Amino acid sequence: NDFRKWDKEGELPKEVLQELREMGLFGLITPEQFGGMGLSTTAYSRTIQELSKYEGSIALTAGAHCSIGMRGLLMFGTEAQKAKYCSKLATGEIIAAYCLTEAGAGSDAASIKTRAVRDGNDWILTGEKLWITNGGIADFFTVFAATDTPEGKMTAFIVTRDMGNITSGPHEDKMGIRASSTTTVNFDKVRVPAENVLGEVGKGFKVAVKILNNGRTGLGGGCIGGMKKCIEAASKQAKERVQFGKQISEYGLIKQKIGQMMITCYVAESMVNMVSGLIDQGYEDYAVEAAMSKVFASEALWTTVDDALQIAGGNGFMREFPYERLMRDCRINRIFEGTNEILRLFIALTAMNDVGKQLSDLVTAVKDPIKGFGLFVDYAKRRVATATGYGQDIMGKAHPLLKEHAAFFNEQTRNLNGACDKLLRKHGKNIVGKQFATKRLSDIMIDMFALACTISRVSQSIEEKGAEKAKREIEILNAFKKQAEDRLKLSYQHIDDNDDEIIKALSDYAVENERFLWDNI
Repeated sequence: NDFRKWDKEGELPKEVLQELREMGLFGLITPEQFGGMGLSTTAYSRTIQELSKYEGSIALTAGAHCSIGMRGLLMFGTEAQKAKYCSKLATGEIIAAYCLTEAGAGSDAASIKTRAVRDGNDWILTGEKLWITNGGIADFFTVFAATDTPEGKMTAFIVTRDMGNITSGPHEDKMGIRASSTTTVNFDKVRVPAENVLGEVGKGFKVAVKILNNGRTGLGGGCIGGMKKCIEAASKQAKERVQFGKQISEYGLIKQKIGQMMITCYVAESMVNMVSGLIDQGYEDYAVEAAMSKVFASEALWTTVDDALQIAGGNGFMREFPYERLMRDCRINRIFEGTNEILRLFIALTAMNDVGKQLSDLVTAVKDPIKGFGLFVDYAKRRVATATGYGQDIMGKAHPLLKEHAAFFNEQTRNLNGACDKLLRKHGKNIVGKQFATKRLSDIMIDMFALACTISRVSQSIEEKGAEKAKREIEILNAFKKQAEDRLKLSYQHIDDNDDEIIKALSDYAVENERFLWDNI
């Protein structure tokens, strides 16, 4: 009832924020030397997962503070900066917010208008940030501003409310996560000391991206928590609801929905845990894997919530039950910390850019299609396979009972080879602007990474528990493999046989006329 009340009022009570402080939820990732818990990435992700089972706004308030608000300080801060702020951040004496988005700069972060101009040894910061989580309760801001300096065009700053000339707008009236604080934050000629530059002058874009990459494990954990909450609610509903003399859990179409929830939750958790493990092991190049896990987990949560609400029937549409709030709360996950559309392009284009990094630019890399697709396939295999601990030898590392699955994975790397060949021969250097084509590549890579993570997890489970006790997990893997196989076949088929041009033409027609033109009157 409290959760519903907070959602309706659109604000967390001050006493709840104080309870979060007392529980240490603002110090989850702060090193112990500064009074925090010093949780690993895996443990932090799991904590956000548990919070998300109960209330999305609480998970977001703590998560935005830890995942992105103060993460830059831990990743790029000087020892002096950490000594000055970390202890206060750990106790929640000051709460953190991440200030990147502006009215005209969402996914296109490079177009920000907030500016910082040198004034002696200080910087004068002016601009307005939009949709800032914790914006109304934060006193510590990681702010990104344009700086036309020889070193680069964007710089990150640590800005605190006590510097003055910082105001927050009213709470935004949001669709979901309504109790979390989301506001504009205005900086009016704020004087920021030179020692508050975060990282290097002109290198702010790198800081912004690395913070978001790292923070996606918390978001993934939150998605998994939401899925587990839905599975619990849907299972109880299916057992308690009787129609036509039977519990609805006995009907095939209900079984299909709950069974699919189990599959997608297990696979998403395998991916998020894999990325968290990579970070904890010291890997630094995990941006593509983090993006793949975020896309998969956020979309899996959306379908899971939708199916759970459907199982609840009319109750799911009523506010006295949790389903409609879960649906409203989870919708943002496909938007923030990188929209899934942008992340799909990032996954494919980063791969193509990385394989050509020894050449002058991406255009040069794809002028030779044969060389281009070969490099891309080697890269894709390395990213998907090495990240999961298999290296190039997935057949040798997977449990013997899963050799069929490993062989299928290897077969898909060859199919990816052919797909890249076709796309680069067809589009050449123009592949960068072909979003339908790059989306197909990213979808293929996401499914391959998901499959590899699941094979890894099930292999470990068989080793630890034996095949009989891991039976259900093996069944999950079998089902997901078949589903992935069906999707991959379609992606490969649509490289040559698709309706892309028709879809684009219809879109242009609608935009030109600003309406649907075939009213049946």
